[in-house]
Amino acid sequence: MPVTWLIMIISIICVIICLILLLGKKLCDMATKTEVTQKYSNLIFTSEQKVDMEKTNNEATKWLEENAKEVEIISKDGLRLKGYEIKVREKSNIWVITVHGYMSKGSDMVKYAQKFNSFGYNALIIDLRAHGKSEGEYMGMGWLDHYDLEIWIDKIVHENENPKIVLYGISMGAATVSMATGDDLPKEVKVCIADCGYSSVWEEFKVHLNKIFHIPPFPLLYTASLMSKIYLGYSFKEASTIKQVKKSVTPTLFIHGTKDKFVPFFMFNEIYKNANCKKQKLEIEGAGHGESSDKNPEKYWKTIQNFIYKYIRWNAYKERRIKNDTKYRNICAFIYNIFYNGMADGGCIRINTTP
Repeated sequence: MPVTWLIMIISIICVIICLILLLGKKLCDMATKTEVTQKYSNLIFTSEQKVDMEKTNNEATKWLEENAKEVEIISKDGLRLKGYEIKVREKSNIWVITVHGYMSKGSDMVKYAQKFNSFGYNALIIDLRAHGKSEGEYMGMGWLDHYDLEIWIDKIVHENENPKIVLYGISMGAATVSMATGDDLPKEVKVCIADCGYSSVWEEFKVHLNKIFHIPPFPLLYTASLMSKIYLGYSFKEASTIKQVKKSVTPTLFIHGTKDKFVPFFMFNEIYKNANCKKQKLEIEGAGHGESSDKNPEKYWKTIQNFIYKYIRWNAYKERRIKNDTKYRNICAFIYNIFYNGMADGGCIRINTTP
């Protein structure tokens, strides 16, 4: 009898463990697998938002076809990732890489690229893996994406003379660019602008697990994170913006709307507090998720312009001054040497006037 009970207990435990693992894999797929995530998009976006997004996307896609050059890279795991180059008519060596958010696509970043073009900057819009025209079954949640972003950066560096690169991202795109700054980036990357990025994939999913399903993180989120580690190569806690910005040396402007419910405002303060780079923050009062540029466009874009000017335009001016000052000092030294050597050789400078 005791043996029978023991077998029953072990069997029940095994069934529970298997059930938790299956639910964890299901949750992981719901959050990161594009095909599955789209089926549950009504939990994230309202029908009105979907209609607006579709209309905007159609207009943006048409604009890209008329004005952009389609480019691509191959990710480290062999995926073809698409991007769109929009160069300004007047020659510029400043490039802004714009990175979209969760369940979005590159064409949704057209209005931002157009704004940067109006400032005289080239723009590169990218489709993250499993988004837009890029290949991939699972979304990178910023973590896999930040490695892909570094390949895009290398492409700009190798194909352009002395480029100065700005990283600009919204939502998951903000997490992507922020995570990238924690790695050893090329010196051509001068500035990062992160608008409403999350502190880590774990914290973001934890918030929505409670918001949508009203359940605690244990055990499902832990299991989903384990499934992500097994199938995708990273755990949700590993994919941390905070850990990355602690290592960052790239000047970063952090932006967030005070009414953001998708990526709660407290994450903004945590990221900013932990960033070890030169930094500035911009809070847009009353703005929801990704709405800062619409809520207060004048303040938003003026702050971005000034930040870029501070670390690219002004630094370039200082570099030219130093270069010119060095050239001036070299000329003075040359004249002094001629004069000194001439005086040392007979007390005067000899001028040959013989025809």
